[in-house]
Amino acid sequence: MNATTLLLLLIKISLITLMVGLGLGLQLDALKELRHRPWLILRVLLGTCVMVPLAALLLLKLPFTMQMSPGARYGIALMALSPSAPLTLRKAHLQGGDRHLAALLQVAAALLAILTIPLLTDVFRASYHVDGWNIEPQTVAVQVALVQVLPLTIGLVLRRLFPQFGARWALPIQKGAFLVNLSVVALILVMMAPKLFTFLKGNLFAIVVAALMTAIALAIGYLLGGRNAEDRTTTALVTSMRNPGLALLFAITHGKELVGVKLAILTYLLVTILASIPFLRWSKNQVHSLR
Repeated sequence: MNATTLLLLLIKISLITLMVGLGLGLQLDALKELRHRPWLILRVLLGTCVMVPLAALLLLKLPFTMQMSPGARYGIALMALSPSAPLTLRKAHLQGGDRHLAALLQVAAALLAILTIPLLTDVFRASYHVDGWNIEPQTVAVQVALVQVLPLTIGLVLRRLFPQFGARWALPIQKGAFLVNLSVVALILVMMAPKLFTFLKGNLFAIVVAALMTAIALAIGYLLGGRNAEDRTTTALVTSMRNPGLALLFAITHGKELVGVKLAILTYLLVTILASIPFLRWSKNQVHSLR
């Protein structure tokens, strides 16, 4: 087993554990209440699964983005194509958002991604005139089912059957999985630090594009969230936080020949985390001021 395969396995394990923990912390009754807001859910799904990828397609067509390497361009494209980041639920809870709305949107986006990622990949491939970049629906379905939907469902079922167990262990499991996830990211940074520095020196525009994409995605989610401050914070997080595990899987499977794809995904992830901090602080203050 090489280092890349090991890291991908660790990412999957940590995300699966996190999703089980998050499922344990959610209440099915609260999720059922969200059925009364179908238009909000449909708007945000359109934003995170379609509008954000199309915004990336247009942005990557601008002349200044052509100065990036092919690997940087495809890495950013893959992140834009991959919705439903597993850490969204935790961030929504910490930033004053609605974690139950985040959970529903995340699962719905993951399921919709089974259709939108292959379709939009065809659009990207035709636009960039690339051969051999085929992402099949079954590839997305297996990844989404095993890493997100199934673990979250297990957590929800356990919470329903054993409410005291769920209330007691949800937070410790979430914290443990979150620490493992942070450790994996830190390990990736340490392993790839020299390559990342070299990559960024030759692709400074990748930072600019990732920051612009983060701002665009935050704006799309915020505007689609309606008038409620908690909803706007949640929907902005759902649209802006992309799924690096899914993007890395596609990069390893379909982009082995392209240098810098995984580094571009890592760059996008780091830029998203840093670039969203000012917005999240402002949004959190907005939520607290209305309570």
